[in-house]
Amino acid sequence: MRKLISGLSLLVWLCMVPLQGVHAEQKYNDSAALNGIEKAKGVFLIDFKTAKTTAFYMDLIVGTYDGFKRQGVEPEIVVVVIGPTVQFLSKDAKPELAFEYEESFDSIQKSIKALAQRNVRIEICAIATDVFDVDNEKLPKELEVVADGFISLIGWQTQGYKLVPVF
Repeated sequence: MRKLISGLSLLVWLCMVPLQGVHAEQKYNDSAALNGIEKAKGVFLIDFKTAKTTAFYMDLIVGTYDGFKRQGVEPEIVVVVIGPTVQFLSKDAKPELAFEYEESFDSIQKSIKALAQRNVRIEICAIATDVFDVDNEKLPKELEVVADGFISLIGWQTQGYKLVPVF
């Protein structure tokens, strides 16, 4: 019985710990891929249909940035958000969704702030906000609304940023 209570306590504790900055154990590294690299430029294209998936991957992007830093590589990262994902970026823009998926929305807000603190640019496609009826004025100030996420994506790639499609 004691083991069961102890196991349940650990499970409850693990569920309460936020995922902020999820990354692989430090015993692993990416030294072969990062050999000779001092700076890495990447553009993440994210397009998700659920708040939970958006929260998970936004947190992973924070972890990716931190993983580069931990391994001595200076990351230059841009995140371009398209499609239905734009609905999950602000509690004010879609209050009915925020109420239903409050935990995911809170996690997304933490990731947005964490990425902004790391000087990661997060761009939001104005076409998507229009299609999904998201008021751009209600998006967090850390986000940059751009005319067209696809044009932005092509522009960043033309500037040497490597595409990381996540959907």
